Amino acid sequence: MPTFLSDTALVFGRYARQTLRSKLQILFGVLMPLLYLLFFGPLLTDLPLSSAGSSWQLLVPGLLLQLGLFGAAFCGFGIIIEKQHGVVERMRVTPVSRLALLLGRVLRDALLFVFQSALLVLAALAMGLRAPLAGILIGFAFVALLTVSLASLSYALALKVTTPQEFAPVINAVTMPSMLLSGLMLPMTLGPTWLDVLSHFMPFRYLVDAVRAAYVGSYASSAMLYGVLVALVLAAVSLAVCTRTFRRAAA
Repeated sequence: MPTFLSDTALVFGRYARQTLRSKLQILFGVLMPLLYLLFFGPLLTDLPLSSAGSSWQLLVPGLLLQLGLFGAAFCGFGIIIEKQHGVVERMRVTPVSRLALLLGRVLRDALLFVFQSALLVLAALAMGLRAPLAGILIGFAFVALLTVSLASLSYALALKVTTPQEFAPVINAVTMPSMLLSGLMLPMTLGPTWLDVLSHFMPFRYLVDAVRAAYVGSYASSAMLYGVLVALVLAAVSLAVCTRTFRRAAA
């Protein structure tokens, strides 16, 4: 166990230093949700979107998970580049645990997107968001879990393909329906019944509903329970799938 933890810390430190040297990656990663916040949020201010909470308490949780969804899903591009430069091959011959090679990466990704989420929430507070501190912190936890899940799956896919041209269409085909059917921008209950029913088959919807419940202080609701369960199961399954892919790739 001490060796595994030190291996994970070593891999995490390597990729964290890479991220810190790329200030543009940190700032531009939050640009798209920030633009939604600035240009789409004011349109919702006077609309009766829900009886629980303001329009900001509905929009900001969706933007946080949008940040995790689109950011983490494309993390695999890094592995493709490393494969092309022989970095992955060199790592395969080291005695470092394959799970540590994965966790070091996804922990870096989770920390990065939580930091970007904090920047987004600060901007939202300046624009009128009012939410309990506990709810905001719970939202960060969901972003971290979503990042761990999607980054793991993204890395697994990246190990299977050889070029970015193969990787990008698959990610786009997954992320766009996920965004549209999870109610990131607006609650799915505002749509027709058939669309609301269909959205219940999208795991990300439960995370969005849970963070929205947290932002109005509803910590013991069924939405929170379902969101926590789905987030934990998704993270566990994703880590298992990606770890198995890493081990097979090293065989």
